[in-house]
Amino acid sequence: MEKVTKEKKSSKMDLLSAVEGIVGLAENSQFSPEFYKKASRYIKYLGTRLNLTQEQCVMLALFIDNSYYSNILCSDMMKYTGCRTTRIIRYMNDIDELVRRGFLVRSCSHNSRRYRVPLDVVDAFKSNEVFSPKSYSGLSCHELFGEFASIIDSVADDEMDYNTAVEHFKLLLDSNPQLLFVQKVCSRSLNKYDNELALLIMFCHLFVDDSDDYIGFHDLDDFFNKKILRSIKSELRNGDNILQEEGLIEYCDEEGMGNRERFRLTMNAKRELLDELNLPSLTENKACRNMVKTTDIKPRELFYSSEITHTIDDLASLLDESNYCDIRTRLQQQGFRCGFTCLFYGAPGTGKTETALQLARRTGRDIMQVNFAEIKSCWVGESEKNIKALFDTYRQRVKESKVVPILLFNEADAIIGKRREGAERAVDKMENSIQNIILQEMETLDGILIATTNLAQNLDRAFERRFLYKVRFDRPTVEARVAIWREMMPDLAPSDASRLAERYDFSGGQIENIARLYAIDAIIHGTAKPTYDQLAPHCDKERLDNTTKNRIGFSS
Repeated sequence: MEKVTKEKKSSKMDLLSAVEGIVGLAENSQFSPEFYKKASRYIKYLGTRLNLTQEQCVMLALFIDNSYYSNILCSDMMKYTGCRTTRIIRYMNDIDELVRRGFLVRSCSHNSRRYRVPLDVVDAFKSNEVFSPKSYSGLSCHELFGEFASIIDSVADDEMDYNTAVEHFKLLLDSNPQLLFVQKVCSRSLNKYDNELALLIMFCHLFVDDSDDYIGFHDLDDFFNKKILRSIKSELRNGDNILQEEGLIEYCDEEGMGNRERFRLTMNAKRELLDELNLPSLTENKACRNMVKTTDIKPRELFYSSEITHTIDDLASLLDESNYCDIRTRLQQQGFRCGFTCLFYGAPGTGKTETALQLARRTGRDIMQVNFAEIKSCWVGESEKNIKALFDTYRQRVKESKVVPILLFNEADAIIGKRREGAERAVDKMENSIQNIILQEMETLDGILIATTNLAQNLDRAFERRFLYKVRFDRPTVEARVAIWREMMPDLAPSDASRLAERYDFSGGQIENIARLYAIDAIIHGTAKPTYDQLAPHCDKERLDNTTKNRIGFSS
């Protein structure tokens, strides 16, 4: 009869009744051997159901009994059980295992260890179900960053301590090896360094979720404890943090100088780690969205003086891929900078931009055209960020491309002009900052930069020194103008082309304008083959100021 009663009692036991049994016997027990003997039935039940040791069962039962509170102190359990501090310390490894298993969440507020029991654990005990930690596998990258944000918020709210947060970060990474972000982080072995891993995730979180690209130490205060933050501050200021050495974090630029109190992810880091998020700030880079493929550049015959022709041919030979790689390697071996910078200057319409395009076509290179109007922003500091992002993007293009592309600063008059000394206005300071950044980038350029300008006389001497090749484009000679007229208008008689070339000292761009106007007239009016008499009126109108006949065609 007694055996039947015991079996009946055992069959009625559930998780909460086992907790109640342990807690009732634990009061003032000092966790004595007698306590464990009396509570063995309840402990065994919990241990079997939840796969816990007897010590872990006892600790979990006491925490479940206090689950109403969000900040449970170990000192409260010491008072309840009558234990000395040293006895509770012996149980800390068991408590840590409960945290790792997800039964508890640890926080560190007010310089003391506090714990709480998650609601899903309480709900599992209420339903007499075995608690199973939430699965974090199979997340999308957006979902992964949502989990990062929740963890960071929990630390800021003192609901989770730093060490637990790092363990959660690692769990998320381990659970999602399919994500490019995870693969890139793990390929750099950053998951071996807790503080650096946490710092990188913080920077990525701030950029992705808060669009924060100007991160100060105050942004990290709520996550890192004081000791760790002091170490991080020292490393970042000195530039010897692992993330800086890996090229993932850099100083923010202010007036062309690095601010050692402000930091951001490098463009390489953003593209490498965050590509699968398709962030608008990365996919819609206004400063460099004008990418021209070499296959899209139409061949055009250009006409120069013999001197310019020789220089352009030399440049084409230099930029031929086999020669380029060999020359670049040899320059590096001799300790020289390996970037190639070219300045094309001269009067408008003399073929500077078209020459850059044709060089790209001849050498199989794409061109990244820069729109300075889109770089310059009305917001303080944004223009500097844009120009820095431009060069970061170009570096990434160089890294990703089989053939190094050309970075084209077209009509760069406003950006490489003389710097303003003693600048006080915000606009002048911004201009100087942009120029300082470009000068620094040209010093370390590993690629090909071509700039075109109509106003070489306004060029800052610091820029002049940084251009390796300087090619002056003069207005075409009479012979070149004849060839341009014939190229633009094949149906034009040679004699008419000669008369037009001799009378009108036009640039190639001006001749192209007239050819287009005539083509439009031909479409509208059905005009016959072009002649001198038909084209002369267009030529006379090409210059706005044509009061002096013998000066027609001269550009200022």
